[in-house]
Amino acid sequence: MQTKKTLRELTAELLKINEEARVQYTTRTHLENYQVNFYDEVKPFADQALMLLKEWEPLAREWVMQNKPKYLYPIQIKNTYENIEMISVVAWQKDTGPKKFNERVQSVEYVLEKLLEEVQ
Repeated sequence: MQTKKTLRELTAELLKINEEARVQYTTRTHLENYQVNFYDEVKPFADQALMLLKEWEPLAREWVMQNKPKYLYPIQIKNTYENIEMISVVAWQKDTGPKKFNERVQSVEYVLEKLLEEVQ
C-alpha cells in the first residue's frame, strides 16, 4: 500500500518536472537574449529529475510487471526514464529541435498519466 502511495507521489512529481521542462523550452530557451546559467539552472533541475527517476523507475517497473496494466509495459518505463533524463537537460539548449523535444515530452506525459490512472 505504501509503495502505491510513493509511486503515485513520484509519478506526480515527474509530471511536474516534465511540464517545467516544457515551459522552459517553449517560453525562455528561444528568447534571443536568454543566456543559460548551467550551474544555477540546468544542473539543479537535472539533478532533481535524476534523483526522482532513480527512486521512481524500480517501483514503476515492478508495479507494471506485477499488475500488467493495459497499454503499459516495462520498456515504456525504461524509455520514460531516458526521455526525462534527456528532457531535463536539453530544455535549455537553443539547438534542440522542437519536433523531437515535443514528441519526448508528450511520450513522457502519456506514460506518467497512464501510470497514475492505473495505480489509483
